[in-house]
Amino acid sequence: MAKEKNRRFPHVYVILFIVIIAAALLTYVLPANQYDRQIKDGKETKLIDPNSYHPIDPNPVDPWETLLAIPKGLQEVASIIFFIFIVGGSFNIIQSTGAVEAGIRSLVNALGGKGSGGAWKDGMLLFLIVAAFSFGGSSFGMAEEALVFIPMLVPLAIAMGYDSLTGLALALVGPCAGFTGAFINPFTLQVAQGFVGLPLLSGMGYRIIIFSVQTILAFLFIFWYAQRVKKNPKLSVMYEADQKREKIDLDAKSPFTGRQKLVLVFMVACFALLIYGVNKWGWYIDEIAALFLAMGAISGFIGGKGPSKVAEAFVEGSTALTVGALVVGVARAILVVLTQGGILHTIVHAMAAAVQGLPPFLSAIGMYVVQILISVIIPSGSGMAAVTMPIMGPLATLLGMTQQTAVLIYQFADGFTNIIIPTSGYLLAGVALAKVPYEKWVKWYAPLFGIFLAVGAVFVVIAQAIAFGPF
Repeated sequence: MAKEKNRRFPHVYVILFIVIIAAALLTYVLPANQYDRQIKDGKETKLIDPNSYHPIDPNPVDPWETLLAIPKGLQEVASIIFFIFIVGGSFNIIQSTGAVEAGIRSLVNALGGKGSGGAWKDGMLLFLIVAAFSFGGSSFGMAEEALVFIPMLVPLAIAMGYDSLTGLALALVGPCAGFTGAFINPFTLQVAQGFVGLPLLSGMGYRIIIFSVQTILAFLFIFWYAQRVKKNPKLSVMYEADQKREKIDLDAKSPFTGRQKLVLVFMVACFALLIYGVNKWGWYIDEIAALFLAMGAISGFIGGKGPSKVAEAFVEGSTALTVGALVVGVARAILVVLTQGGILHTIVHAMAAAVQGLPPFLSAIGMYVVQILISVIIPSGSGMAAVTMPIMGPLATLLGMTQQTAVLIYQFADGFTNIIIPTSGYLLAGVALAKVPYEKWVKWYAPLFGIFLAVGAVFVVIAQAIAFGPF
């Protein structure tokens, strides 16, 4: 019965193929329209002109083009796909040295050992991790960068008596909380404020309050779940799968060797370089992947592995993530179909028009719902800002809302959905690295997603009530 129950939820590939086909069929039903890009200094910008909405020649996507959208989607997000392979392979090299296992054993024992020391020690560690990732999401837009910690956070969570979902949640929910309450984030907040003409980083006071509340909510939910699983491991939907993972024996008497300590020191140095590179040199996927490729190879040599053993470990780690990595490209095909069929802007325009018909009291909530729906088809934060803010900004004025409230609504819609929608490459990369099925992650996150949405709605209503302004 248990096996039959698990099969009721379609595989993520099935879900994505259905959505791709539905998107292709919509190109035969919806009229093709688009907004023109604004021209500045003789060059086309990413900002659309809200007054330029006009029909274009229809371009229904036929079955062959629908199939072609998948390899095109794979090409568009190739950097993310190879990033997953490289991170997975590199961490497998590091794990093969035994350094991570020995380090986690030492850390957990320093905290009093598994099952001892009280819940407050566990809570303190979990809070520090969530708070650090949340601040990263709010300040420098930490998202994909958090993925590299998953191969360490999952075994740490399991070693502490939790499950793989707890480890994955630390890496996904923390940055999500920071994104939604961002008061600095250059990729979402500052981009959106720039599009609607607000002073950059304005409205920080209210956003810091939101950031604090979101961070605390994220921590409390993870901690509550983690403690339940610790008391009864069979409550976890990942219980059977986690039993098959290689376990970290906290009672093992094997020594924490000098080579292993040196590997961990080198890893810490690489993470410090990662943070510096992202903030000072503008590093992104390619640079981070290159750093982790070097980190994995050098760590293997430090750990006493020969070149062939390092290569074998890399291939083994990369191969294990093939299914999850390719999902990212398949998800991208949805956006490829909507764009090729000329209906992406049609859908956005129709949703914005629907908000105009709502009573003033519901206008903010209506825009909130619209932005959430749009985020499903445009999972990129900066991409959604470029498409929606030139429309939602003027619309907010017509509905009696401030531009700051419109930006806040955009932030919530982007942040909350990033870690649940099947079109999010960031999410699919995360579940692949954690080896957690997408449907099981959705089941875990759904209650917190509902809480986030409800709290977000309250903050939106408050923002409109106080006429949330630029300062």
